[in-house]
Amino acid sequence: MLQIDSTYIEKALTANAIEELYPLLQKAIELEHSTIPPYLTAMFSLKPGTNLVQRQIIHSIVIEEMLHMTIAANILNALGGKPKIDKNDFVPEYPGPLPMGIGNGLIVGLEKYSTDVVKNVFMEIEEPENPLVFKSVSLVELPTFSTIGQFYQAVQKKIDDLAPNDLPGEKSKQVTSSFFPSDELFPIYTKQNAIDAINIIIEQGEGTSTSPVDQEDELAHYYRFEELYKGKRLIKNDAAPNGYSFSGPDIPFTPEDVFPLFPNTKTSMLPAGSEELNRMNEFNTSYYSLLAGLHTTFNGHPEMLDSTVGVMYDLKLTAQKLCATPFPGKAGYTIGPSFEFIVPAGS
Repeated sequence: MLQIDSTYIEKALTANAIEELYPLLQKAIELEHSTIPPYLTAMFSLKPGTNLVQRQIIHSIVIEEMLHMTIAANILNALGGKPKIDKNDFVPEYPGPLPMGIGNGLIVGLEKYSTDVVKNVFMEIEEPENPLVFKSVSLVELPTFSTIGQFYQAVQKKIDDLAPNDLPGEKSKQVTSSFFPSDELFPIYTKQNAIDAINIIIEQGEGTSTSPVDQEDELAHYYRFEELYKGKRLIKNDAAPNGYSFSGPDIPFTPEDVFPLFPNTKTSMLPAGSEELNRMNEFNTSYYSLLAGLHTTFNGHPEMLDSTVGVMYDLKLTAQKLCATPFPGKAGYTIGPSFEFIVPAGS
């Protein structure tokens, strides 16, 4: 599982004012974002028109990670804080630990799709402390690490304890969009709105304590990735433990239809003045535009979300070109997207 430093939970549970939750929610935004580049890199490595179920499942999870990032920003705004997206240290270094991770925790890189990556990285990121079981966190006896769900539960508890029923943030900063269902992305005006929104994040990532599905009857991220690893659909089965089993249709996978991306490609690896470098710069320009657009969206211009999400299309097109481009000087490899925070000239 993704090992989150339990001191973040301790900071949440010992907070005496809602302002003390601001840096924790900022970290939550950073954590939700940090999963998107690894997931997208794996998805972009799938050759167009192939491995369609893998593509669909990863895409669905990326969309929900973007939803969770937006929810966390809405909650931070509702409490009176200010999300910070357009900054260099917002983007983690790949390969490396994700935000809030401890030193001996999971190392996440930007790699091509494989069942090994699904099992050893993606499922590890999304795994609850025990699949289908959420354990409470005691302030008296904190473990050395905790899960994403436990962190959100701690923040949720402290919002319930400290926040007024009507939250103090500017209502005009709340982000909604036709891009997301209205029962999943909604304005955070009250304490109960914040509690309900955090439940959505937890359930979509981990499932509930008794089921692998959330309230919308959709599989949580962990179990969707487990489907890809096992190559079978998880379906209802009354005779099985917890009422589900991997006894559904096969999910075929053809490894030869995955581009051989050089893992953790960096801009500095490409020849100066080359077309390959130009393509990478084009990709990172789109990535910067996405982050800058989200920063503006979350800081007083919620109407910009739909157009900002549209930048993802440019990102996809450029990434697909990169993934099909041979890596100069690295025989047998193609170029992976680097997801580096590079401010374009003149910005």
